[in-house]
Amino acid sequence: MSEVVYGKRELRRARYAVATVFAVHGAVTGSFATRVPWIQDHASVSAGQLGVALAFPAIGASVAMPLASGISHRFGARAALRGLLALWTLALVLPSLAPNLLTLCVALFVYGATAGMSDVAMNALGVEVETRLDKSIMSGLHGMWSAGALIGSAAGTLAAHLGSDARLHHALAAVALTLIGVAACQGVLDLRPTQDEEAPPRFALPPRSALLIGAVGFCAVFAEGASLDWSAVYLRDVLDSSAGVAAASTTGFTLTMAIARLAGDRVIDRFGPVRTVRVGGVLATLGGLLVVAAPNVVVAMSGFALLGLGIAVVVPLCFAAAGRSGPNPAQAIAGVATITYTSGLIAPSAIGTIADASSLVVSFGLVTALAFGLAAFAGVLRTGARQTAEVASHEPVQRAKS
Repeated sequence: MSEVVYGKRELRRARYAVATVFAVHGAVTGSFATRVPWIQDHASVSAGQLGVALAFPAIGASVAMPLASGISHRFGARAALRGLLALWTLALVLPSLAPNLLTLCVALFVYGATAGMSDVAMNALGVEVETRLDKSIMSGLHGMWSAGALIGSAAGTLAAHLGSDARLHHALAAVALTLIGVAACQGVLDLRPTQDEEAPPRFALPPRSALLIGAVGFCAVFAEGASLDWSAVYLRDVLDSSAGVAAASTTGFTLTMAIARLAGDRVIDRFGPVRTVRVGGVLATLGGLLVVAAPNVVVAMSGFALLGLGIAVVVPLCFAAAGRSGPNPAQAIAGVATITYTSGLIAPSAIGTIADASSLVVSFGLVTALAFGLAAFAGVLRTGARQTAEVASHEPVQRAKS
């Protein structure tokens, strides 16, 4: 990409703009998730068929994400993000229009494909802003995604409570989010390739530099997916809690992650990505052990909260490390995103399969082992790291005058 020099005011504007984009992206997800029961009834699909259909967003994202770097190269980062984000926000209306299983699968494939491509584009721009500001912002950006998801789900919950038609709800939400997203994209960095820069391949496998980083992200997303989808079931079936308390565990886990991400940048700037993830891995491992050994509901909920706290900043740091690991940030980010999306796809079913063969306690033993992997392999996030306190504590850093 072209080496355009941006002033501090432009970079601050770009930071707020890309933060808004993250919030819009999350709001689409929250808006969709709350209306899944309505969509299931409208499409007349069983629970098993719905499970099959809900695999298609991850499939669509995994297939389409490698295309994002080529789109950004051809049209420029700002125009690419504007178009891909608009496609994603408008795709919100598709699942609620599906009258049967086949059309629902197609709609969710498109929904996931546009989600994945816009995800790569916005993370690539976020990494670029972080690099130019020379301070961590990726955790906060992902915290904005979580905040957007909470806002979208709150609006969706209200719409469902009022008994509104999801087609109308999603149409109105899509229009509003598209307008907000397009306006926000005007403020992101307008990065364009240099004349002699070769275009990336239209479809490429993840670069080698992204594989180890993606493996760390895999562990975090597996723990996240398992906790989100199974924490309530765990409390109900293993510890015989009430439905309300079980549901509260999922809400608490989500809030813990959102708060940790919003506050995570200061911690990362102070201690560096490797130390932060190592400590997070220890906290997540301790949380997993509390869940597995919990004698009562309070201990288990504390364990899930620690899991959320420990893994909260891992994925943002994986995207940041990928974006600095090679000459093509979008391609590396797409590789890491593909691996993490795959983890999110297989985690819920893997937990269920293991639980059927043994128990949910054993399933979360696997989650605990993967959480320990975060502490053990955090060093791979040092790849291309900024000169944070983690490096500065070992050698002086001379900053170029702007």
